Amino acid sequence: MRRLRPWALVPVLGALLAAGSGSPSRSYPHSALLDGAAAYLLRWGRRGSALAFRLEVRTRGYVGFGLSASGGMASADIVVGGVEGGQPYLQDYFTDENRVLKKDPQQDYHLEYAMENSTHTILAFSRELHTCDTNDKSITESTVRVIWAYHHKDMGEAGQNYHGSNRGTKSLRLLNPEKAEVSSASLPYFDLTNKDVPIPDKDTTYWCQMFKIPVQHEKHHVTKVEPLIQKGHENLVHHILLYQCSSNLNDSVLDYGHECYHPNMPDSFFTCETVIFAWAIGGEGFTYPPHVGLSIGTAADPQFVLMEVHYDNPSYTEGLIDNSGLRLFYTQDLRKYDAGVIEAGLWVSLFHNIPPGMPEFVSEGHCTLECLEEALGAERPSGIHVFAVLLHAHLAGRAIRMRHFRNGEEQKLLAYDDEFDFNFQEFQYLEEERTILPGDNLITECHYSTVDRIRMTWGGLSTRNEMCLSYLLYYPRINLTRCASIPDIMEQLQFIGVKEIYRPVRTWPFIIKSPKQYKNLSFMDAMNKFKWSRSEGLSYNELVLKLPVNVRCSKTDNAEWSFQGMTALPPEIERPYKTEQVICSSSSCLSCSLFVALLFFVHITASTIGNIGPFVQ
Repeated sequence: MRRLRPWALVPVLGALLAAGSGSPSRSYPHSALLDGAAAYLLRWGRRGSALAFRLEVRTRGYVGFGLSASGGMASADIVVGGVEGGQPYLQDYFTDENRVLKKDPQQDYHLEYAMENSTHTILAFSRELHTCDTNDKSITESTVRVIWAYHHKDMGEAGQNYHGSNRGTKSLRLLNPEKAEVSSASLPYFDLTNKDVPIPDKDTTYWCQMFKIPVQHEKHHVTKVEPLIQKGHENLVHHILLYQCSSNLNDSVLDYGHECYHPNMPDSFFTCETVIFAWAIGGEGFTYPPHVGLSIGTAADPQFVLMEVHYDNPSYTEGLIDNSGLRLFYTQDLRKYDAGVIEAGLWVSLFHNIPPGMPEFVSEGHCTLECLEEALGAERPSGIHVFAVLLHAHLAGRAIRMRHFRNGEEQKLLAYDDEFDFNFQEFQYLEEERTILPGDNLITECHYSTVDRIRMTWGGLSTRNEMCLSYLLYYPRINLTRCASIPDIMEQLQFIGVKEIYRPVRTWPFIIKSPKQYKNLSFMDAMNKFKWSRSEGLSYNELVLKLPVNVRCSKTDNAEWSFQGMTALPPEIERPYKTEQVICSSSSCLSCSLFVALLFFVHITASTIGNIGPFVQ
């Protein structure tokens, strides 16, 4: 039996004694490796109005951890700690816009315990979610850009030793709800993976491959889906969508893959309109709640599926071959409900556009009350229950909100990400399931910044184009796959002075007839020719948000609800939702009795050292 290397164990007064109980996995239900060398492990967990952290780092020097709006050192909220000479230290710092590190006069990070052996340092500390310290970053349900660093030496009298290359950033959701993880180790699974797909030397490629679900003739539930991203291609594979296709297809469609949305795309691909799963860059595997599963194996379930993989190759690298895809775990132990997916937001088209040079521009995609009234009224009058949401945009995206309205009154946000990161998009589990009723409205609200662009940004498939979408995972499954909208293009063109277009429309994009300065230009060229200023952009944004929208209200197998193609107006908001006031908790002084401190010391000695896991040599 191997012996433990001696640890320098330093107990510290902590207001949260219970935080140390049990194993790290129970005390800290979430974890992430922050570096590629597996030298820096972060564990964390919610404790009421605070968040508890445990850092396990391969160093005997200082360990740095922080929260940053940009993912860099500028204007960051930082804590630095370690064990030096058998004594612990933990200091709350911040950086200014010039990345100068300064000690925070309000110390809001609080050490619970620290340990060190011959190879590793462990720090456990906590912080309130909202401290009302202007030098701290509030922790919300939005994406958080975590920054990290470490050094082989401790912080000394001379100040900080520069960490060199031992640093990095990673986007996480620190307030993801805790979910009971059901082990998939013993479950059967099948893989849907591309086979040696050549990636062209262009910035954006969508590749489509048809598959047949191997589970047939008996109902099963998929309980977990994991991405299988080829090693080294983590930044190449941007997102994967899985569509249900027509059940009238046969095995001949399985012989080949093809570039999606191409003029020569096989006809069978056009039958695949219903999204049944979505994964995006930075996301991990998705586990369905214990009472819900993705149904496979019956006549009503997908038999043929199309996997669409979005490859992002901005450096135009040549010779890339990819074999990425998805792994689906399934079971015969059926759950109570079948899961469904609704794609909501802005229908991807050129009618969605954003002027250049705008620090903020807001677009809205409407899942209208007319569509929900018809679809839910016919199939589920008591409503459906949303349990997870994936918010999706491209490079200009800065924030996305899923707004929910009922009888003219705005409900609490269904989902939001005010720190949207293009390179980190995953399903957000909802803290509480949300019921959507017939006659409700849903708005996907996307905030963009185009300050670094000199031409219009258009809705489209490329990462340099834009999208504004929400994918809602819900139960029980109904026959509604898309609930979206398109803004009216002619009123947008009237803003820049367009009076007439050539009719009938025979080309795309269509051509402008008058006035003279736009004659024979496509509407895209006309919009780019217009001299946009920030004030013009703001006026245009106000106009676009009030325009009538064309409704998209789709069923499976390319069928449509009767309201598809109709025109609707944005909802009149009688009572907008008032956000709850943030309650700050400055915990600059923790008071604990000596008795608690002794208990904490005994507990750490007895249980924590017994759970040091990777640090046993």
